[in-house]
Amino acid sequence: MPQIEILDEQTIDQIAAGEVVERPSSVVKELVENAIDARATAITVEIRDGGTSLIRITDNGCGIEKEQIPIAFYRHSTSKIRSVEDLITISSLGFRGEALSSISSVAQVELITKTMDAFTGCRYRIEGGKETLFEEIGAPNGTTFLVENLFYNTPARRKFLKTPQTEAGYISDLMERMALSHPDISFKFIQNGQIRLHTSGNGKLKDIIYHVYGRDIASNLLEIDRTFEDMRLYGYVGKPVISRGNRNFESYFINGRYIRSALIAKAIEDAYHGFMMQHKYPFTVLLLEIDGRLVDVNVHPNKMELRFSNQEKLYENIMNEIHAALKDRELITNVSVDSAPSRNQAPVYDKKLIPEPFEENRLEKIREAVKKDSPYEKKYTQTQRIAEPVRYPEIKQASLSDYDTGETRLLSKEARPQHRIIGQLFDTYWLVEFQDKFYMIDQHAAHEKILFEQTMQAYRSKEFTSQMISPPILLTLTMQEEVLLKRHLADFEKLGFVIEPFGGKEYAVSALPDNLYGLNGQTLLLELIDGLGSLSENDTPDMVIEKIASMSCKAAVKGNQKLSGPEVRRLIDDLLQLENPYFCPHGRPVIISMTKYEIEKKFKRIV
Repeated sequence: MPQIEILDEQTIDQIAAGEVVERPSSVVKELVENAIDARATAITVEIRDGGTSLIRITDNGCGIEKEQIPIAFYRHSTSKIRSVEDLITISSLGFRGEALSSISSVAQVELITKTMDAFTGCRYRIEGGKETLFEEIGAPNGTTFLVENLFYNTPARRKFLKTPQTEAGYISDLMERMALSHPDISFKFIQNGQIRLHTSGNGKLKDIIYHVYGRDIASNLLEIDRTFEDMRLYGYVGKPVISRGNRNFESYFINGRYIRSALIAKAIEDAYHGFMMQHKYPFTVLLLEIDGRLVDVNVHPNKMELRFSNQEKLYENIMNEIHAALKDRELITNVSVDSAPSRNQAPVYDKKLIPEPFEENRLEKIREAVKKDSPYEKKYTQTQRIAEPVRYPEIKQASLSDYDTGETRLLSKEARPQHRIIGQLFDTYWLVEFQDKFYMIDQHAAHEKILFEQTMQAYRSKEFTSQMISPPILLTLTMQEEVLLKRHLADFEKLGFVIEPFGGKEYAVSALPDNLYGLNGQTLLLELIDGLGSLSENDTPDMVIEKIASMSCKAAVKGNQKLSGPEVRRLIDDLLQLENPYFCPHGRPVIISMTKYEIEKKFKRIV
């Protein structure tokens, strides 16, 4: 049997580093969190070669006292907690006391720090966990960390890193989320000498969202701010028009900490149910302040996962608040004349909006925005664009938050007398003029949504009505179809279907919900049964009912079906009664709009 031995300190440190320091972004995360905990109001992160050759992090925080510096690099040394009881109410971002020890065991680290009360600062150098320099020097208040040659003494781990561009991308994403979670701190991120992100620290979250995600998203946000008994929820959620194909744009922070949580993700996505197409995900930047006694952050080494003691209440608060924000606002999709810029495109320089932060190779675009004869033409060289923020002489510098405007709601009882129904386009879309906007209503999507809401309301109030069929419809089912029908028979009955065994594999349908009467019931039912095959046995009864109700909307008027004026007015009146009239049961828009300004711009009346 192999002999049991105690590992040496260097091996122990490198094992611990494997849990804490996975890649360069892990180093940045730990050191930036320490800077935030040190009450810094300005933090600069600079990297080279994806962070493998250099990571420099500078802050204006409280600094570290001279006699405390070597202790800071010991394992499990921390200023954040004193005993196990402190773990219950921990509010700082870092607390394990493993970060500096782990980082210094796999890199060459230099620390320059000065407290406000000290006359001089200190320089401390440690390589591979061993101290090599400790001296007094002149330094500004705060702390600077230089981390060089990451994994220089563990080449096997360095081989697992991705390309410098990819590693820099991880750090960029991290810095964006740090800025979003702390809008009162000015963050600057520099990659290979180029400024990638620079926030003002003015405390305005919407300004940061604009800088990070661009004009298209910043102009389609709904604000949330609600204080509950033991938590506060605030931030912004996107209108359904800016949905994405994955969860990468769902950001949420607990007490300033970016986390991943299946519970919160479900609350967000359930709130958008009915407002968004399937397999689409919303944009959110939500900040939650929760009593530390209700949260366990000591779950995972990187602290990305948390446990909550009040999970059901947390879910309900988040879901209900987002849902209320969506249903209380008009969510008609506005069609712009010019395609909106993507996140990676330079936006149109609108005088009402602040300019985007710099990206590489955009100096020429800036010069085009400045008059050729202007003295600013020669001012903005490659060097100066790094050293100072660019100011546009012809563009007003303003906060995006200052230009919020109120919404005029088409679908309101007050607006209804002002609707001017122009006519029907392609026997499918109804054209409506209201104030300074032009609207197009998809009659099929609108009627689908009306029928769906009526069916679900009848189910909830147990006031559904059935229409008897004579003779009954006979269904001959396969074994799989029969299994599905038996599993969900009670759900069909709750909506007004009357289905009974007729011998063998045949079933008799003697009644349909009244809003489906007149359809080919046999074809409809077979399609409904087939559609239920995508549900699992664990789905709730309400999910099954919604699936059936959604598919039952085949009773809606179709495109290419001409409606009369009174019929479309009734359609609009029915939309007014709905909680969410803007999207059909499948998440497609019911109404789109275009402003008078955009139309006149298209006809060159406005240049």
